[in-house]
Amino acid sequence: MIAIVFHGRNAAAFRDGFEALLEESHEIRVIADSPTGEAERAAYRDAEVIVGIATAATLPRPRRLRLFQVAGAGTDLVDPALLPATAAICNCYGHDVPIAEYVMAAILMARLPLKEADRRLRGGDWSFQAGKALHGEIAGEVMGVIGYGHIGRTIAARAAAFGMRVHIANRSPVAEGGVVERSFLLDALPAFLAGVDDVVVALPHTPETEGLIGEAAFAAMRPHVYLCNVGRGPVVDEGALFAALRDGRIRGAAIDTWYVYPSPADPTPQPARLPFATLPNVLMTPHMSGWTQGTIDRRRAAMADNVNRLVRGEPLANVVRPGR
Repeated sequence: MIAIVFHGRNAAAFRDGFEALLEESHEIRVIADSPTGEAERAAYRDAEVIVGIATAATLPRPRRLRLFQVAGAGTDLVDPALLPATAAICNCYGHDVPIAEYVMAAILMARLPLKEADRRLRGGDWSFQAGKALHGEIAGEVMGVIGYGHIGRTIAARAAAFGMRVHIANRSPVAEGGVVERSFLLDALPAFLAGVDDVVVALPHTPETEGLIGEAAFAAMRPHVYLCNVGRGPVVDEGALFAALRDGRIRGAAIDTWYVYPSPADPTPQPARLPFATLPNVLMTPHMSGWTQGTIDRRRAAMADNVNRLVRGEPLANVVRPGR
């Protein structure tokens, strides 16, 4: 019997159907983000597997934990010091498909004024009729993807399918060929940015990537560039992004990852310290791009597979920190 705890609202989304994927007898508990009752706290303390997205110093220290399974790709909210060294930390993916679709939808929206054309035609205004107004297209343009992990590779494939040329900037070398026309290392960002029409940020937030896209990066971009941030908010310097949008130094941006997030103290904050909501050339979405039923199904299967691997004594998948 293996004791499994789903910790928090996010992790609970993967609970239904999880046990049908397990090979070993098990006991599953779902506990709140901030458990207060002794029964929930004891379940967390005695769990062999915890599925969650974050650790907290206010929670009891697990004493039997073998696997902390992050219910997503990001591990920036997981403090390994709060977990026993014997426990492995693993993450999972499965969100790359909808995020790539979000990116393609956003850059197409920047060229195709579908909503405005619809609004006008309902009032008898034919301003967007063929022969009267031109709109843009993305075929032949250069998609610049910063970060070539699961998300970056899927975005690149979708962009190429639309006839776009794909340039990559990455921390490690990326082979050119196939969908990748040119590749750059991150220390060559100015040269990379000078040659693209769209910039997609798909990097995780680390000390090395924080503020990577700052004033110098925006100075290297051409005025028609459209930027999508689906990585992490702080990878793009908040002040530099706001100024570039406000001053029209880039065409626009779609922002799905932010600088301020809801908290128990403030459940409905503005997503940044600067007033992005006042800008007409920004599409603001609440970190929603990867959250689909398909993502839930793929992640559930991946996390259950890791529990089965643990029970069988096989190597775990997507190991962030191995257990001792």
